[in-house]
Amino acid sequence: MKTTFFFFALFLPFIALGQYHISGRVLNLADKKPVASASVFLSNATAGTKTNDDGTYTISNVRGGQYDLVVSIVGYGSYQQTIMVTKDINLPDIEIIPKSIELREVKIRPDPKWAQHYDMFRREFLGYSDNAGQCKILNPKVIGFSYDDVGRELTANSSDFIEVENKALGYKVKYLLSKFTKNYYTGLLYYEGQALFENLNGKESQKRRWQKNRQDAYNGSSMHFLRTVIAGQLQSEGFKVLRLVRKPNPEYVGGLNNKYVETLVTAPLAINDFGRLTDQKGQYAITFKDCLYVMYNKKPAAKGESEIIPQYITSIVSFEEPYAFFDNNGIIINPQSIVFEGQWGKSRIAELLPVDYEPLVQK
Repeated sequence: MKTTFFFFALFLPFIALGQYHISGRVLNLADKKPVASASVFLSNATAGTKTNDDGTYTISNVRGGQYDLVVSIVGYGSYQQTIMVTKDINLPDIEIIPKSIELREVKIRPDPKWAQHYDMFRREFLGYSDNAGQCKILNPKVIGFSYDDVGRELTANSSDFIEVENKALGYKVKYLLSKFTKNYYTGLLYYEGQALFENLNGKESQKRRWQKNRQDAYNGSSMHFLRTVIAGQLQSEGFKVLRLVRKPNPEYVGGLNNKYVETLVTAPLAINDFGRLTDQKGQYAITFKDCLYVMYNKKPAAKGESEIIPQYITSIVSFEEPYAFFDNNGIIINPQSIVFEGQWGKSRIAELLPVDYEPLVQK
């Protein structure tokens, strides 16, 4: 990421984001002819279309924010470009490369522990929530695994989109996994990839239930929090942020517990204590020398949750890099910069919403 300059200023009242259009044309690099029927879509969103006979396309009703625009069609290499949407965009011609198919002898070694590794992966990828119980991976064989017995770390990748049917939220999610690691010694999980969202067909009663479940998944989520930071409406939206000081525990001997001695400072933080504007339109940042302890008081904590303040849904944010950047949609742009624990750390694909999700208007 290029160097960004920061302005330490109070956030201005948030103006509702407009809906924009992205247009352009897709050509064959070899002969410069238009490519028809190519899929052009925004990764991790619901916005997409196909090219016309003359190679042109228009993606409508795009919420402002940063996206990966992807072009895909059989017989061509895929194309990807990061764009920041703050107005209507007419992109330069996109030239995609025809594939040359070479047949090679491939020796495939079966994984004798594939079923065991898949079961471990499925639990971590989908999660442990009630929503996860209504999710199903439709094509598990596209996923490959390796496991480090010494480091107790599972890694996974996919040769094609992993298709997940989420009957809790009413989505079919196609997820192209680029990285997945779960370390069972430290407890840390990291995964990233591109997702395509499609609405499931259903009766009107199902659609109303899906709409409610989507709103429930949004409320108190990291997406909700970051959009609220931009709007400067923490208190009215039900969030309270405290400082959590962590120091290494001198008596720590390994495992997942008691790694730190923790002190929670009960004086609430203001947005300006951790939020930053940047010189890039539509891009923001959060930073803090300690951890952020984020409470959401409009959703009750489940019984048995081991939170410092147990009556609230809580999440802990710690920083691996000086700044975590995010866009208008409330999506972290450099996910390796930040670690979520607590409620946000437990959220998985079962709670995943498209980045252009619009919450219900509260009456």
